Amino acid sequence: MAETEVRWVDVASYDELPAGTGKTVRIGALELALFRLTSGKVHAVHNRCPHKDGVLAEGIVSGEFVFCPMHDRKIHVPSGEVQKPDDGCVRTYEAKVENGRVHIAVPGEAH
Repeated sequence: MAETEVRWVDVASYDELPAGTGKTVRIGALELALFRLTSGKVHAVHNRCPHKDGVLAEGIVSGEFVFCPMHDRKIHVPSGEVQKPDDGCVRTYEAKVENGRVHIAVPGEAH
């Protein structure tokens, strides 16, 4: 099976992302939640909780987790996995910082 082609999209300045909070980023039809964790690492996930479509960028961040603002589901930001006893996951997107800018890898067809 062929790998899906990705493209890197510049979405934000690293310095403008406060640690421990989320930011909504739109790339074409994609809506992502961008997080700069207190460790300094940047992660991007689909911006909707799998439970009731809560906006994850508006959730409370603690360590490597974000709590959905609607029903407090705890989601591990690096993996997208919902913490047990709840279940589900959100799609994650690779992020990198180059020259002070945050770039996200998105499917090539995302416009």
